[in-house]
Amino acid sequence: MHIGLIGGIGPAATDFYYRGLVDRHYEAGTRLECTILHADVRTMSRNLQEGQPKRQAEQFAALIARLKAAGAETAAVTSMGGHFCINELLPISPLPLVHGIHAVEAAIAKSGLKKIGVLGTKVVMQTGLYGGVKAAEMMAPTDEGFDQVAAAYMAMAQIGRVNDQQRDVFFREGEALMKRGAQAIMLGGTDLFLAFQGREAPFPLVDCADIHVAAIYERSKA
Repeated sequence: MHIGLIGGIGPAATDFYYRGLVDRHYEAGTRLECTILHADVRTMSRNLQEGQPKRQAEQFAALIARLKAAGAETAAVTSMGGHFCINELLPISPLPLVHGIHAVEAAIAKSGLKKIGVLGTKVVMQTGLYGGVKAAEMMAPTDEGFDQVAAAYMAMAQIGRVNDQQRDVFFREGEALMKRGAQAIMLGGTDLFLAFQGREAPFPLVDCADIHVAAIYERSKA
């Protein structure tokens, strides 16, 4: 199946999704059919901060129409942050969507985890991945740690690179959440793989982006 991806939010996340799909198809000996369009991360961040999910959904829908014109048969938003408008996007999308939050919820339910710490954007942490995870209790960092994670994440996502200071924030707050009783830490922001890639995390991870990529791969085989 021809997959259409909305990319650019941010650039590192797009690369993560694309490489994840390429690697899975290569290992399976199958062909990937994929078209990617660029959505500006700064525009999405502004719509997120201003509480404008309808406006962002309309912008995504316009991109999905272009993906459909290019031959795509299903689409996905390559960003957990980008799912803030998923409920507004679903009824107006020109193509069926591979819903990242639904994929994460199913994976958590299967895992048996009951208490998970979440790192990501301010809204993702406040809402526990937009309230889409019912199978487990979601815990966010507290006080200054919350603000530091949110700021570090946005700075990292916009340029697609992580520095040591940002990485230290994510690891420190993840360990703090584990001390408060979390059984695992959710990488609720797609670009968080930058901070943990090639590093041994001192706690179990729930990688939302990787779960979503796996769901897109399964759809692409149809």
